[in-house]
Amino acid sequence: MMTHSSSYLSSIKRLRLCLQLFASHYRHAPLQASAILLGIMLAVTLLIGVYATNENAKQSYGNVSELMSQQARLSISHRTEDSIDESVYFALANAGFNTIASIEGIATDEQGRLWRINSSDVVAAITSSMQLQQSGTSSSITATHIPLAELLAGKPKVLMSTSQRERMSKVTNNTDRIILNGMPVEFVAIDDSWGLGSAILADISLAQPMLNMQGKLSYIAVFDSPSADTNTSHANESETDAQLIARLTHTLTQAGIDPTKLNFTTQTSEGESLTALTASFHLNLDAMSMLAFVVGLFIAYNGVRYSLMKRQKLLVQIMQQGLDRRTIMLALSIEIVCLVFIGCVLGFIVGLQLSQWLQPMVAMTLEQLYGAKLLPGNWQWQWFAQALVLTLSAAFAACIPMLINLINTPLAQGAQKQPQSRQFSIIHWRQFIIAALLLLVCTIAFAFTEQYRHSLILLGVLSVAIPLLLPQCLHWAVNLLSPFMPKGLWNYVIAETKEIIAPLALAMMAMLLALCANIAMNTLVGSFEITLKKWLDARLHADLYIRPNPNQIDTLTLLLKQDPKVEAIYEQWTVDSHLNRAETPQTQVPIHLVSRDHLSLTETTVFKTTADDFWTTFTAGESLMISEPLSIKYQLDIGDKVQLSQLDQHIMTIGGIYYDYGNPQGEAIITQSLWQQSQLPAKPISLAVSYQGDITPLQNSISQQLNLSSAYMYSQQRIKTEAINMFNKTFSITVVLNSLTLLVAAIGLFSACIMLTQARQAPLARLYALGVSRNQLRMMVLVQMLFIVFLTCFLALPTGALLGYLLIHKVTLQAFGWSIAMVWDWAAYAQVVIIAVVSCLLAVCLPLYWQTRKPLISSLQQEAL
Repeated sequence: MMTHSSSYLSSIKRLRLCLQLFASHYRHAPLQASAILLGIMLAVTLLIGVYATNENAKQSYGNVSELMSQQARLSISHRTEDSIDESVYFALANAGFNTIASIEGIATDEQGRLWRINSSDVVAAITSSMQLQQSGTSSSITATHIPLAELLAGKPKVLMSTSQRERMSKVTNNTDRIILNGMPVEFVAIDDSWGLGSAILADISLAQPMLNMQGKLSYIAVFDSPSADTNTSHANESETDAQLIARLTHTLTQAGIDPTKLNFTTQTSEGESLTALTASFHLNLDAMSMLAFVVGLFIAYNGVRYSLMKRQKLLVQIMQQGLDRRTIMLALSIEIVCLVFIGCVLGFIVGLQLSQWLQPMVAMTLEQLYGAKLLPGNWQWQWFAQALVLTLSAAFAACIPMLINLINTPLAQGAQKQPQSRQFSIIHWRQFIIAALLLLVCTIAFAFTEQYRHSLILLGVLSVAIPLLLPQCLHWAVNLLSPFMPKGLWNYVIAETKEIIAPLALAMMAMLLALCANIAMNTLVGSFEITLKKWLDARLHADLYIRPNPNQIDTLTLLLKQDPKVEAIYEQWTVDSHLNRAETPQTQVPIHLVSRDHLSLTETTVFKTTADDFWTTFTAGESLMISEPLSIKYQLDIGDKVQLSQLDQHIMTIGGIYYDYGNPQGEAIITQSLWQQSQLPAKPISLAVSYQGDITPLQNSISQQLNLSSAYMYSQQRIKTEAINMFNKTFSITVVLNSLTLLVAAIGLFSACIMLTQARQAPLARLYALGVSRNQLRMMVLVQMLFIVFLTCFLALPTGALLGYLLIHKVTLQAFGWSIAMVWDWAAYAQVVIIAVVSCLLAVCLPLYWQTRKPLISSLQQEAL
């Protein structure tokens, strides 16, 4: 018993001694610890920054709530029109239902900028929210300085979050007032905890005249009815959505309102719909964050490997002194755990701050593309645990083989470098073989993938395989160049270049990965922008597009017909509907059902493919056309039989598939005659006008005679400009993440160059002692690094273009349903290469200058240390 106890204490003592030795090593070589921590911190920062943003967004979908209020049970909107009569709200409120009326619309300021206005009964919203709190009602309202009396009186004041007010101050020149739809409005900033996000909230008494919706509402939010009676409260909680809708329908019928014209949307279905719509967007962000995480791990692994290489002689010496290999292995494992933990803590803190910076960009993109509103999110400690486990797993998976190999090094040859060099050559050749096999597997698998998730996984495998090719390709390139080098210093430069490939390999692999990602995304963004512009040129044929209130359509049509400069008027009808295959009627797909006049359909529809007799069957009402996103997402093709809920499940054939880059939800188009024969709204939802001359007088005339805001009138050029602006904002988050990934790789190259230059102090000092000047030494090292960087960029161009091709023709097509013609952007490629070269120059010049400025004797002493 005593022997076992003393053995245990002896093991602990040896472990503590080993850990103290390693800690002393890092005190004398803080650069090594800094390089490891930097890589881990950068990896976790980008991973947590994007992960936190995504999780907060997904949580917002699951908690779809009214502004400044609690989560609604369901919402009521008109089935075919943009607004409902406010009599529906009064009928439900008088019957005792807990409801809030809401209006959404667009307003313009004096500079023509568009502002989305949300409105509700602010007092009712606050009251509903406060019913969830047990105490602190008055203090909460007072603390946010909400001018309730002035809002109720219809004073022109709108509410927004403090953070949104700070963002708007850049646009409004720090003024507290702005003119919207000709009405001066004052901003009131309230605390972010109210969850307004990027919304601008007005009381309904102000919004109705501002948005010209007197007597109209956009929708009605229905909540669980509050009750002090516990039994009643439990009854409300147990009431199903179907039972609540039945009660609402009965109440409206008794009030003389036709409930069949209303659409009841539950909160669960709305949240699930948003989650499904945005799944591909969030998956792409996750993929970008994982890419940056891998680049950061390359840097951390490079730091660990360099640290172990510098300690090889030390490890051999302590093993020769009698310290067992098991204790050393355990000490090295504890060292990695401590470094990973510290790096994760730092990365988690910085990552949460990055998330706060990224969230407004993501919120703007999601709101513009999908109409989703993001609420302020809170971080969770589980995110840190997940990042720690992931980083530890990756670190040990990468380092354990190296640790085992180092521990098993024979003591007699622990300080020799030749076996190490041969070992790296073997490792690089094995990496090349593995990469070639992975490329072959991905090439075969891509031919069979139909889901974007599978394609994205294969793209990730390909992204890992490409950097594995680099070290062996660098060796081959140097060997090809060696015979052409003159004898002397330049021959020495090429010979030494072979030796520095191994210590620089990981940093250059990270740089290659970042370059490939940037080239691929630049190809995708540039190609998509050109495709979008061409589609807009074909799609927009009129000079002015107008979307008035439904009750103004007849007056507007008469006004346009009386204007002699109006050459043509085009009409469009739109309703929400559901589509299903004829053989599977239980699978309902939500879509927009659209119809246009025949001239608009023939002139503006850009077809992907059509049936041979399409126009004959389409005009006869036997077939319909569907958008490309709908076709790809649900695998619908020409000749498939489908049914539409709005057409009494009449079976129709898909006769055409057309390109559509403006609607994330599916769309189907039927002929105008079939629309008018069916029980669908007779009045069009929007009009388009071809006009002779400047359209400004026409817009002014419509605004004056119909009191219609310019926010509901779009010129062709304005639509194109705003579409491109939205496109740029949509991809801004991707561009930022790409730039951060490249920055991480550049930092990794800088760190690797510092460590490499420090390790080469003695060889450089010997060359200096042999008569090579400092300037020649600097030029030699610079040429070596530039040669490796240029070779890396040369490999990045075709591989990055390959990733871009797969992003366009596989991932984007399958995820969003967008066919994009790939365009080679040589200017963007050159820009990425220049950035890489400049990063290399900065990474090399500074440490090289520091080291070559040191005294000769100091550098030569490194040989013996």
